[in-house]
Amino acid sequence: MEKTLTIDGKQVRFKSTAATPRRYRAQFGSDFFTDLLKLAPLVDKFDAGVDFESLDYEALKHLNFEVFENIIWVLAKTADPSIPEPLEWLEQFNEMPIMEVLPELQELMLVSFQGKKNANHPALKQ
Repeated sequence: MEKTLTIDGKQVRFKSTAATPRRYRAQFGSDFFTDLLKLAPLVDKFDAGVDFESLDYEALKHLNFEVFENIIWVLAKTADPSIPEPLEWLEQFNEMPIMEVLPELQELMLVSFQGKKNANHPALKQ
């Protein structure tokens, strides 16, 4: 599954394949699915229609920007193997609107976890 987003005026491709979790582990030394689940409380808030400005402490304490940056990098790297290492890749952007990008990439992240058929299954959003 693939998706293209405009981030800071640049077209960025994102892709999820069976190799995405392994690429993530090789790059960051951490389990993709475990880190993905760390974002679940925040995803639940967005699914309920809560915007960033109204997030409470309980939601914000789960907001780990590094995990999110790692996940978006690996999805971009899967789509385009020529992109540089994470820090260098992130430096090309003046801003990274995480609160706008996260909901757009949610389906790609869930497909990595469960597969396209069950990507919208309620159990995956708990």
